[in-house]
Order: sequence, then C-alpha cells, then structure tokens
Amino acid sequence: MRGESMSLARQIDAPVEASGAEALDAERPIVIAGGGPVGIRAAQELSRLGYHVVLFNAERWRPYNRVKLTPLLAGEAQIGQIYHDDAFPGPGRVDRYDGASVVDVHREAREVLISTGRIVPYSHLVLALGSRAFIPAIPGADLSGIYAFRNFDDTEALLARSMSARRVVVIGGGLLGLEAARGMSRRGAKVIVVEHESRLMPRQLDEEAGASLKQRIEALGIEVLTGERVASIDGAHRVEAVSLAGGRRINADTVILCTGVRANIQLPSAIGLQFGRGVKVDDEMRSSDPFIYAIGECAEHNEIVHGLVGPGFEQALAAVASIAGRPVAYQGSTPATKLKVLGADVFSMGDFESMAQAPGVRSHVWRGDDGSYRRIFTERGKLVAALGIGTWPEASQLQERVQRRALLQPWNIWSFRRSGMLWREQEASVSAWPREAIVCNCTGVNKGAIVDAVTLGAQSLEEVRAATSANSVCGTCQPLVMELLGQGAARPEAVRWWKWLVGLSLAAALLGLVTLLSPPIPLSEGFRPKELLRSVWFDSVWKQWSGFFLLGATALAAALGLRRRIGVFGRLGSYQVWRFIHLALGLVAVLLLVWHTGFRLGANLNLLLMASFIVTLIFGAITGLVTGGEHELRSRDLVSASAKPRSLPFWIHVLALWPLPVLLLIHVLSVYTY
Repeated sequence: MRGESMSLARQIDAPVEASGAEALDAERPIVIAGGGPVGIRAAQELSRLGYHVVLFNAERWRPYNRVKLTPLLAGEAQIGQIYHDDAFPGPGRVDRYDGASVVDVHREAREVLISTGRIVPYSHLVLALGSRAFIPAIPGADLSGIYAFRNFDDTEALLARSMSARRVVVIGGGLLGLEAARGMSRRGAKVIVVEHESRLMPRQLDEEAGASLKQRIEALGIEVLTGERVASIDGAHRVEAVSLAGGRRINADTVILCTGVRANIQLPSAIGLQFGRGVKVDDEMRSSDPFIYAIGECAEHNEIVHGLVGPGFEQALAAVASIAGRPVAYQGSTPATKLKVLGADVFSMGDFESMAQAPGVRSHVWRGDDGSYRRIFTERGKLVAALGIGTWPEASQLQERVQRRALLQPWNIWSFRRSGMLWREQEASVSAWPREAIVCNCTGVNKGAIVDAVTLGAQSLEEVRAATSANSVCGTCQPLVMELLGQGAARPEAVRWWKWLVGLSLAAALLGLVTLLSPPIPLSEGFRPKELLRSVWFDSVWKQWSGFFLLGATALAAALGLRRRIGVFGRLGSYQVWRFIHLALGLVAVLLLVWHTGFRLGANLNLLLMASFIVTLIFGAITGLVTGGEHELRSRDLVSASAKPRSLPFWIHVLALWPLPVLLLIHVLSVYTY
C-alpha cells in the first residue's frame, strides 16, 4: 500500500495536502472529481472510514463556502473567511489537487486523465462536477460588460467591475440574482432586477410571499420588475441598455445574468455514461458504470436534479455507504430553502406548486402585522409543504415534519391561524442554552462539551456519542444533540424493548391503582378455602415472610434506581437491561403488597406507609410508561424536542420514596415490639 502511494505521487504533482494515516484501500485510491461542498463531504466521510482519496478541484481556489460569496461581493467578508477548513478527519488519507480537473476516463482500465496530462488509477470514481451558469440566447448576450454570478471567478470579476459600475441590471429574480443585486447595491450602484415570472423566487415562493419579498427589497432602494421579459441587450461593443419585451428601455453599463444553472455533464456524456439533465444514477448514486458514482448538481435521480447543497450531502452519504459495502438507499430529498435574502428570512419546504393544485390538499395562511407571511399545506391532515417570509421560529421543526409528512392535530391548525405558530410555546431552542446547561442528564454532559465535539469534527450522532458519551444511556436527549449537530429535529427513536416497557408499566400502574382503591377482600367464616387466605393475611409467620419478600424487592428496586451512579451495574449490563429489571421488580412489589395486605392498608402510620408505597409504585410505573412511549409523543408533536415529559412523574416517584425507609423502620419496630 505504501508502494502504491509512492507510485501515485510520481504520476502526479505534489498534492496540496495529505492528511491522516496510511490508506486502508490497499490497491487503488478513490478518485473524486469536484472540490465543491458535496465533493468535500464525500472525501470527509471516506476519510473517516479509512480510505485513500484523491480529490481534484477544478477551480484555482481552495474549496470555499459558496453561500459566503455574497457577503464577499458586498464587502462584508474577507477572502480568508469563505474558505473551508482544510483538515480531513482521518484515519484515511485525502490528497487534494487545486486547479486540476478530470478531462477523460478510461473506464475499462479504471484510470482518469487529469488536465495536467497525468494518469491516475482509481478503485471507484465519484463525479461531483456541479453545475454552470445558464446563459440564455438573448440578442447581445455576448457584449462586454455581461457577467454571471455562480462561482469565485465570477465574484472576482464582479468585484473588479463594482469599482466603476453605476447602473446595473440583474436578469433573474431567483436567489442568486437577488444576492447579486444586494452585493452591487451595497457598493453604490443603481440596481434593477428583471424577472420574467410574475413573482420573485418563483420556485420557492407563492404570489403573496413573492410580493412581500419584493416590497422588502424595494425598501432597500433596489427596483424590481416582475412579469417582464428581456428582448435584447443593446450596445455597440459593450452594454449600453437592456430592452424589455414590453417596450421599456433601461440604461445600463453592467448586466448580470442569473437565469439558472445546468449540470456539468460534458465529461459523463463523452465517456458513455447514461445521462439526461444530469448523470442518471440509482438509489446508491451509482451510474451506468458500477465503478462510477455521481452526486450533487450533476446527478439525476428518478428524473430529478437537485440544485441545493442539502440533497447533495445526502447523496454523498449514500455513495460513500455503497462504496464501503454498506449500501443505504437514497430515497430522494424534499426541496427545502431556509435562508436570509437581502435581510429577509425566507423559508420554503416541499413542492408547494404541485400541492396547491392537487385535490384534497388544504392551505392555511397567517399574516403578521409586520408584513410576515406564513402558509402551510396539509393533505389528509398531514403537513406536506410550508413557506414564509419573515422570522419563523418553527422553521427547523417544520423542515423535519414536512419531510416525514407529520400528522397535524386540529388544535395545531387552530393555533396556526390564530398566532402563526403550529405548536405551543416551548422552551428556548437548545442552541440558545448556555454552555453549562446539561443536555444529557444520564451522563451529565453539557451543551459546551457537545459543541466542542462538533467543532472538532463530529458530524453524526454516533461520533458525538463516542466523543462525549452523550446519548449513550437512555437516548431521550437525541433530538437535542441532533439540533446541536445542525441537523434539525431528528425523528425520535424508540427505546429498547419499548413495547415490553409500556406493557409492564401499564400493568404496574393499574395494579397500584387497584391496591389503592379496592376495598379489603372479605373473608367468610363458612367458606373453608378462605382459611388459607386468612392464614396468609393474619398468621404472623406468613405475614413475616411476605413482608420480608416485599422489603427485599423494594430495597433491590431502590438500589437499581441508583444504577447511573453505581459503576458495577454498567459493567454487568446496559442501562436498558437494568431499567427493565427495575420496572419488573416494581411489578413484583405490587403483587407482594397484595399478598402482604389483602388490600388492607391499615390506619395512622401504617396507612401513611402504604400511601407512600403505592404512590412510589404508581408514579414509577407512569415514568416507565412515558419513557417507553416518548418517541410516539414526540413524533405526534405532543411534546417538543426540549420538553422532558417524564420529569414530573419521575420526581414524584423519587419524593414519595424518601419517607419509605423511616416509615418501614417504624412499622417493623412496632410489629416486633408490640
């Protein structure tokens, strides 16, 4: 393997970096073509699994965050602030080459030819080629003074042009067009946005939301024209004006085309891969060549090409899983946009355009006094799409619930219509908690420790668990950890053996209530079989035996209640096992209580003892019932991610337990003394 690495180093120029330990792939590296965010994510995940990766970044810039190109253009960020961290997690090795691209592929030999003329072998090839700006066939589109806004090179050119640009026309009212308009406006130019659709951001917003966004943008001094088609760009040698189909002529010295993108499929088509609008892939992101994968904006899955980074990340994970021999089917992604456009919060989730036309889909709207606009779509009570303009505190929750088509209750709809909020006011998001706040109560891990683990590279629940031990016990802090990971609210996971846990808890709770509410079992003098029961409940020897068994079960159950603090239990079995045993002992204790008392709870201190005993049992059972069914409570939105529904019954259970030792001691002394 070391020889292969040295051979590869002789074939190509020295890499920008080589991080981590020696590769675990003993023969050929995995080659990734594309240094955008999706290609980098694939390299990171492969590095975590120990593979040797060679990544070719066609741009002359280090991998960077495209979202930060707008602040760079607007003068709000420096170049150094937009670059991605160069580190890869390891133990695998990643060799990255900037300014080098894959120009040909010899599929039979599994080799790629790069732009420097070198040949590199591969075990698997991952195409993360991205997309390019689409330049429409507008007369005059080849004049000087016309720019695109898609990548770092475009931004560099616009930065240079912004020094002299005075009248700028941006063609295209989508996200990139609006961001380009903002950047040039911030540098002192007079900017006009022309959008041929009837509203801004037509793929993300409906008519009313688009109109609201238009008002906000015009308040910033940017003129917006919607429903207008550009007929031509005029000028002798460079841009002088833009003519609209309606007859208006706009003087301009600069035009920025933001009219969409097209997938980069020149290479895939040249080497014979099946393609449509992108490289056609299966559920493992594998192309028509089993050793070549495509992810991100160049991939077409089920006739859909996604233009957002979120689906690209999901595709990268699916491709890595397939390469690693542990395939996880990619099921597609729900379109989602959650960003700030020219200072306005914009949220869009789901295919609202088709939903608005579908039979059986209902729409609900809320309008705020500050111009905020929120709209949700439901199908048979399930949340299928949402969009809005302005701050929407529930945005992360909405994204997760639209993805799984969560069922909304009637009171959720009523709340939305009244206040614009689907769910009742909850505690502050965990992201707003102080560093010292405990996130995982079982292990005592605070928010700061989890944030530090994420900062150091943890990107999954398993990695946070390994680094901090959070979420390693009962699992109920999972939604909070997932939120700190930046993945939104995760679908709650059921605890181990949850059906048995719920069943035992329900049985214990019902038996406890029966014991508390049932009258004493009557004993007839004339019915001889009852003599055994009389002996059980009145004979001193039987009473002692049943009492000792009850005391033993109670003491053992109480000791198991301290299992988080007693290390020996952790070495003898998992938390879930001991929790199950603890609950089973609670059920046994109820049965022993019936044996010991025959539903005769006594009077005075004995009555107080029995009341404390039964309250402890009942609320312990309720705690188990809530724990076992907590995932259902969260998935049905009956409790939030930060809520702790078992806290109240748990603390009542604990408080009712405290008087028991003293009352039991008094009871035992009174029996043996008197």
